[in-house]
Amino acid sequence: MTDHRAGREPNVLTALEASVVPDHRGTGVSRRIIAEMRALAMERGFRTLIAPVRPTMKARYPLTPMERYVGWKNAEGLPFDPWLRTHARMRARIVKIAPESMRISGTAAEWEERTGMAFPDTGDYVVPGALVPVWIDREVDRGVYVEPNVWMAHSLEP
Repeated sequence: MTDHRAGREPNVLTALEASVVPDHRGTGVSRRIIAEMRALAMERGFRTLIAPVRPTMKARYPLTPMERYVGWKNAEGLPFDPWLRTHARMRARIVKIAPESMRISGTAAEWEERTGMAFPDTGDYVVPGALVPVWIDREVDRGVYVEPNVWMAHSLEP
């Protein structure tokens, strides 16, 4: 598979999304998803699979910076977060924190409707399910959520 525009062979495959519905979490589905992505990448001759990972438990700790959160370990010395841990058990390593993997903006009213919360003043607000606080600026009637994620690399070299 040649990238004709650049004149060189691609060597990395990137996952866009892998998610497991809540009823099936903890059943091994996530490991199978990653294994299938790895197998697909290897079949096509890629040396690395990069997975942008949204840590599943980070929303419980929205005030903790991602840089600190990814350093938390469990008793086995593996990542505290289950989704990061699943990747780590499959020999993936953290290569980078993407501080702005997703940006969602809207008016304060749109944010109030979306979240079912009131934002009476300018400032940061903890919103259920969000990995980091949402910034609401009442003076310009704007709310912005900038979500980080974690890039993990799966080496496919033998």
